[in-house]
Amino acid sequence: MSEWLDRYQSILPDMIKAFWETLYMVGVSMIIAIILGIPLGVLLFVTSKGLFWQNRWLNFILGVISNIIRSVPFLILLVLLLPFTFALLHNTIGPTSAIVPLSVAAIPFFARLVETSLREVDKGVIEAAIAAGAKPWLIIRGILLPEAKPGIISGLTITAISLLSYSAMAGIVGGGGIGDLAIRFGYYRYDNQVMYTTVIILIVLVQLIQFIGDWTSRKVNKR
Repeated sequence: MSEWLDRYQSILPDMIKAFWETLYMVGVSMIIAIILGIPLGVLLFVTSKGLFWQNRWLNFILGVISNIIRSVPFLILLVLLLPFTFALLHNTIGPTSAIVPLSVAAIPFFARLVETSLREVDKGVIEAAIAAGAKPWLIIRGILLPEAKPGIISGLTITAISLLSYSAMAGIVGGGGIGDLAIRFGYYRYDNQVMYTTVIILIVLVQLIQFIGDWTSRKVNKR
């Protein structure tokens, strides 16, 4: 028991550092996904057939790009984006560098969830707004986004949980965070104590994110 406690005390600073690195990577990637993913999701929706900004080719191109990125396994995407990450940050190691592929993976993923949430909005409400002469920007800001808010928050929750698992994978190529700790100590040094601890931390984080997301979604749902 004493050896077990001593071992935990020796790796505690590394665990705390890895925990905050993971939150940093996921948090910044989520902010970027929100800033770029919501507009992309809206654009995918309003340019589809029968909507006020219908544009077949723009919708097709955006859809294909989104689907291509989403279809590439994250580890492969991580490697493919190394040159881009280096060109952008002049570095490919560490949490900040890992944010680049995490964001690239998160943006189309979240955008598709936003698009799905917008498709659940009652078409009659949209048609009534168009008939009343409402401008497209007013419809988006005043009807589509407020009506789809619960679904968008649920999509945000799913994206955050996916990013958490992606951030753990980023540790394989030195991305930092909990995944990096698990690889360096748990795998390379055959330290099961570290491996089990990192798994427990990830499980707790997932449960916490899911709880907050579900609670927030219910709160904003006016139906």
